[in-house]
Amino acid sequence: MTTQRTEPQAQIFDAEIVAKAQNLINRYPQSRSALLPMLHLVQSVQGHVSQEGIDFCAQQLGLSEAEVSAVVTFYTMYKRRPCGEHLVSVCTNTLCAALGGDAIYKQLGEHLGVGHEEVAGEPGAPGSIMLEHAECLAACDLGPVLQVNYEYYDNQTPESALELVQALQRGEKPAPSRGAPLTDFKGAELQLAGFFPEDEETYRSHVDGPSQAVETLRGARMAADRGWTAPVMEDVPLPEVEKK
Repeated sequence: MTTQRTEPQAQIFDAEIVAKAQNLINRYPQSRSALLPMLHLVQSVQGHVSQEGIDFCAQQLGLSEAEVSAVVTFYTMYKRRPCGEHLVSVCTNTLCAALGGDAIYKQLGEHLGVGHEEVAGEPGAPGSIMLEHAECLAACDLGPVLQVNYEYYDNQTPESALELVQALQRGEKPAPSRGAPLTDFKGAELQLAGFFPEDEETYRSHVDGPSQAVETLRGARMAADRGWTAPVMEDVPLPEVEKK
């Protein structure tokens, strides 16, 4: 089966993107270590990882297409189909599901008329949204949770999640519960690739935001108030291993 290619690679990834790719390569002792951020760079251009994107990474890093494809298909954060302006990830793992995550996913799916990793609207167009199930988002104390472009929206209900998605469709960018101000999917991918504004004030406006939640810190504060401390662990020598 032949793979369909759309535009010539050079038309998609211009000199500026090539320079960014080389910047990534120069950050690592071994060039292949730059593959993960380079795939995010590709997504910041196309909104997904196309065959042209796989070719681009392979050529920049001196890898085979098969080696790049193996990574792309392993990690769910790399999308093989064009994403929407926003990626909405609903945690449907055990605890969030029991607290209402399944109901949230069902509500959003019915509203958008899409299923897992499908896009409502023209991919990449303003107001378009890709919906997906997400495995544990590591916020069980704030469940049910969802993310928009990997920024957290905590303590959601089907009603609040629907209001959030409707606001995104209108072109609004509601502030996350925690984390940086909301951008679009391509903008988030450029940040994940490791590129930020050089101007300090602009940089801060892109990344600064609340990072702690009352629920998350409650146990630590209770321990501090009551003088609780963890026991000091003594160093214990490792057992001898029989020589081979």
